[in-house]
Amino acid sequence: MATNPRDPNTVSNYNNWRSTHITANFDILFDQKKLVGNVVHQFKSITNAESREIILDTSHLDIATVKVNGQPSKWELLPPLEPFGVPLKISLEQGVELDGTVEVDIAVKTTDKCTALQWLTPAQTSNKKHPYMFSQCQAIHARSIFPCQDTPDVKSTFDFNITSPLPVMTSGLPIRESSESKSEHKLYRFHQSVPIPSYLFAVASGDVSEAPIGPRSVVATSPDKLDECKWELEADTENFITTIEKIVYPYAWGEYNVLILPPSFPYGGMENPIFTFATPSIISKDRENIDVIAHELAHSWSGNLVTNASWEHFWLNEGWTVYLERRILAAIHGEAYRHFSAIIGWKSLTDSVEHFGNDHEFTKLIVDLKGKDPDDAFSSIPYEKGFNFLFYLENLVGKPKFDKFIPHYFTTFKCKSLDSYEFKATILDFFQSDAEASKLLNDLDWDKWFYAPGLPPKPSFDTSLVDVVYELSKKWQSLPGSSFKPQASDIEGLTANQLVVFLEQMLLLEKPLSPEISKLMGEVYGLSKSENIEVSNLYFQVGMKAGDDSVIEPTTELLGRIGRMKFVRPLFRNLQKINRPVALETFEKYKDFYHPICRGMVEKDLFGKKDN
Repeated sequence: MATNPRDPNTVSNYNNWRSTHITANFDILFDQKKLVGNVVHQFKSITNAESREIILDTSHLDIATVKVNGQPSKWELLPPLEPFGVPLKISLEQGVELDGTVEVDIAVKTTDKCTALQWLTPAQTSNKKHPYMFSQCQAIHARSIFPCQDTPDVKSTFDFNITSPLPVMTSGLPIRESSESKSEHKLYRFHQSVPIPSYLFAVASGDVSEAPIGPRSVVATSPDKLDECKWELEADTENFITTIEKIVYPYAWGEYNVLILPPSFPYGGMENPIFTFATPSIISKDRENIDVIAHELAHSWSGNLVTNASWEHFWLNEGWTVYLERRILAAIHGEAYRHFSAIIGWKSLTDSVEHFGNDHEFTKLIVDLKGKDPDDAFSSIPYEKGFNFLFYLENLVGKPKFDKFIPHYFTTFKCKSLDSYEFKATILDFFQSDAEASKLLNDLDWDKWFYAPGLPPKPSFDTSLVDVVYELSKKWQSLPGSSFKPQASDIEGLTANQLVVFLEQMLLLEKPLSPEISKLMGEVYGLSKSENIEVSNLYFQVGMKAGDDSVIEPTTELLGRIGRMKFVRPLFRNLQKINRPVALETFEKYKDFYHPICRGMVEKDLFGKKDN
């Protein structure tokens, strides 16, 4: 079997073959909770040695037949290689020379062990009328939908032909005029002309309606939630797009749409092209949480067009995306807001480092994932440590010069995948003719940034938007015993994100608040009743840390209506410290509500391993 030094998390022999186009033909069977159909790969030989076998990634798939150039072919499933699934070996009757092509057609069904799909009953949706399904393929879950080269180092164009009794969205542009009926199932067709890696394969189907939120954007969601989602997103979406186009270059994907998923979606957002999949927790009725949309939009350049070659270099996707997200916010709200967002991010970074431990492999910018599941390494570290590295580089060479590098980088690697060493070579080359910048970059301790575990050097952030809440937090720390009398007017005029920083300060206290004072804070400021989950979940964490039993019930209630790991995992970790039996009982009650990825991670948090 060929080795792939760039990506240790695939068993495919993609150094011999490249999938250049994939046609995915699937029928969505809600009653069986399966996708059934076939996928057709166009493979191109990229080696001089005539390879007689194609090896693909699969996981828990039911494969019926394999055809090569229209003829039945020999195939076998090799022994499992956990955590990477079961390699599928397809034998060719004759070798194919360099640049030669072959068509491979695989009939396949997903199974109930598929880790990429979540099937929701009508009861799990907001209007309780119809079932719903959606995919989440990042990092290595596409292989549980169809056999593929499941690596970000390979990109293909796609055609999607999906039949379903309910509306369908995919990571392609809809071919709107060609819907056909097939019994009660309707055919939905999509095309993706920009090559994408397997982890950006996306499909969702459910009772959804659409409304415009800009000249090239719609929001899609459950009909009963459409008006509030439209209101939340329509003020900013196009503004975000035109802002980032000035920073990088024009948007490459045609439409930018947002699908607001049911609440069990495990992430804030997933940057599937054409249709960002997003958590309903961003619909906070105050337009305070739409930074998530700025982030997912920024992925249209960073990640989707220019992609990390393996999950070991995930910071190239996420660090760049956080950097671009904050540049959008700075252009709209002012530079102080970028620093404000970065201060919130620094807290998230310190939490992740604390969770893994200062010397842990997963706290490095470049991680070693040989033999490991990339999901285990998932945290805010590639996002925030990656951002801080790029912010450091920007300050090192100066913002005007760095601004010229941004479009150069995204042009050089457009539609390609790269690793950190290529990034380093590219920035050194770009500044070669600038003696001052070149010396600074060549003198930089790159290995320390890439491989040192723990926190990077902390930048000096502009604290003008957080000083007010730092002062307020000091007043609370002075209780009891000081003259401070808390009242609702203390937080008048503060944004939800400023409240987030205030509550994070409370969580950072070495000596937690007393249960009585924590409870008083919730009552005076109305924090436990906030519609903004970013605020209420942090208040519950403050309360649990303080030992205030009154937050246990609202915490368990929140855990039953949101599946976003950003909230679910810290809430369970804190809940088990204050009352482990309630934590276990709550998990048992809601585990089927959570997406398989979220469920598996919470099991590891609660039990130290993944229960099967």
